[in-house]
Amino acid sequence: MFSNQRIKVLQTIRQGQIGGGESHLLSLVQNLDKDKFEPVVLSFTDGPMVQRLREMGIKTHIIYTEKPFAITKWRKVKRFIAEHKIQLIHAHGTRATSNVFWAAKKLKIPLIYTIHGWSFHNDQNFFVKKIRLYAEKFLTSQSVVNISVSASNQRTGKDHVGYFRSIVITNGIDQSKFDPLLTFKNIRSELGLPEEVILILFIARFIQQKQPLKLVNAFSIASTQNKALRLLMVGDGSQKEEAIELVKKLGIEDKVIFLPFRQDVPDVLASADIFVLPSLWEGLPIGLLEAMAMGKAIIATRVDGTSEVLDGTNGVLLSLSNLEVELANAIKDLAGNQDLRKQLGEKARETIKDQYSAKIMTRKIEDIYLNLLGR
Repeated sequence: MFSNQRIKVLQTIRQGQIGGGESHLLSLVQNLDKDKFEPVVLSFTDGPMVQRLREMGIKTHIIYTEKPFAITKWRKVKRFIAEHKIQLIHAHGTRATSNVFWAAKKLKIPLIYTIHGWSFHNDQNFFVKKIRLYAEKFLTSQSVVNISVSASNQRTGKDHVGYFRSIVITNGIDQSKFDPLLTFKNIRSELGLPEEVILILFIARFIQQKQPLKLVNAFSIASTQNKALRLLMVGDGSQKEEAIELVKKLGIEDKVIFLPFRQDVPDVLASADIFVLPSLWEGLPIGLLEAMAMGKAIIATRVDGTSEVLDGTNGVLLSLSNLEVELANAIKDLAGNQDLRKQLGEKARETIKDQYSAKIMTRKIEDIYLNLLGR
């Protein structure tokens, strides 16, 4: 039986689509001690995450806006928080934080900000980066606790955001679900792929940060040297149509498969030989942790949180310079060496086993909640 003294915690995030931050929120809500906490979720757009939460029996609401600092929504957010008698607010990401901090301040409710990845980046226009730096400095000053999802995420804050303090709590995943020893659906059969095909997998949003277009170009180069290669790209986003057009332009439609976001991620991962994440930056990518837990051979870029998890013995790390050529070579080399794929996959799984558990992550966050309320 649930206790009447449960703490009402608002979990809020910018969108209902499935991405790293959204997967983190799902794991956190699922693993929260429901005898102590009653989670309520506020998303600023609809999507599959919202549906999944509602299927789990979690009160999930939408106040629609795709804008950061959407001042016209602030009073509505405040009313929502007051009506639901929220005692703690946990905001995931910059945009959600920018749209709840005012209500938190007015209602005198403690605000926690988890930085899944900073909104400023080195490839941005000088003025855009300057504005976003100022916004992050302001938002981190409005929260009573900042959580960094990796040590590099924290270092970036200290280097750029001025007087910045945070607690590092690394992302965790449900290892009972992402376990290669389980039985999975035959995704290859569903897609009509023979077993001899070497399947390269990309699961991420189709946005510039994840560099799907560079992956398509690199795969095109590698596939001319190995006819058994196929690329499966799972996700949605602003660059998806461009990626589809690029595949047509390169004449590799028979080698690349596009799928929307799916709920059966472990099944999709089980079907793959190589997982690729060529990001420009990352906080600590949950998709990467899931692929490692499934014992996949990984190719990723040497950025932020990714380089904290991968060290060269448990995955291939590439520099961002000359990426297309390096990525093509890495795909070609790994595709041609089954023993190396197996070795990297085993090491990757060992890395995840003891350090990246959703339950451990949740217990650490729960401790913050209890400490803030003096319990």
